[in-house]
Amino acid sequence: MAVARNVRAVRVAEPGGPEAMALETIELPAPGPGMARVVNHAIGLNYIDTYHRSGLYPLPLPTGIGLEGAGVVEAVGEGVDLAVGTRVGYCAAGIGAYAEAINLPASRLVPLPDAVDFETAAAALLKGCTVEYLLQRTWPLAADETCLFHAAAGGVGQLFGQWAAGLGATVIGTVGSAEKAALARACGYEHVINYREEDVVGRVREITGGAGLPVVYDGVGRDTFFASLDCLRPRGLMVSFGNASGPPPPLDLQELAQRGSLFITRPTLLSYVADDAELQASAAAVLDRVADGRLAVKVERRYALGEVRQAHEDLEGRRTSGSSLLLP
Repeated sequence: MAVARNVRAVRVAEPGGPEAMALETIELPAPGPGMARVVNHAIGLNYIDTYHRSGLYPLPLPTGIGLEGAGVVEAVGEGVDLAVGTRVGYCAAGIGAYAEAINLPASRLVPLPDAVDFETAAAALLKGCTVEYLLQRTWPLAADETCLFHAAAGGVGQLFGQWAAGLGATVIGTVGSAEKAALARACGYEHVINYREEDVVGRVREITGGAGLPVVYDGVGRDTFFASLDCLRPRGLMVSFGNASGPPPPLDLQELAQRGSLFITRPTLLSYVADDAELQASAAAVLDRVADGRLAVKVERRYALGEVRQAHEDLEGRRTSGSSLLLP
């Protein structure tokens, strides 16, 4: 019979900067009906975590933090078929991944293939499922299409470039340095624009012969928002899926009309994997590609759980590329 246990976990009492996070010892109760306790072996760091910490995406306080991890099922509650000892990952099961162990709904846990280790799973699931819904469901990207993706050398960007190039699409990426440009090219970006040295809109118009793009994927937000709109062809789609530089400014709908009857959407991963079957299908699409080598996952940095403040400082300071992990 499962019992409560003490675990170290990162907690946030009030919204703020990285200093708002504190590592505490908490009592984790026995998993209730439909729940499973996962002992984390690796925890994913994602930019959305900074939104939860800062209050940009408000959470009831005090709260845990973190959405993604991978580990082993240690105990299960009533009505759960998942066997103790099963290797699992998660990215849309609940908040509080920054911990040694966590109780989560068993239906939201994803069994890991033998070929995918814990670190790779924790680095790939949330970012990979984001890429899956962006290019397979928000705008199903076709082999003959060209698209733009901002922050091409980031964790999501690296997976996006590989997946989109594998579909046969032509992918344009933006980066902020020559080093990151090289990373983007290695991940399948046919055209890479250094936004610190080049005019993004001008280069996109040059690449497309003046036609513009059918779709732009923008997870940066404020700094790139209107440039992204200006890269679109008439009736193109702006996919604004993140706010790494801050929330985009308010949008007058006439801006869309003046640029050629544009479309815009603000999707979130949780909306695209709200149903358990959707979540399992999205995760399987990611893990299958990781397992057979179609997606290479680069873990750039590893931090101990007690180094979580430094991890967030590096993430927000754009000092990272690829994926970063917390190790409990």
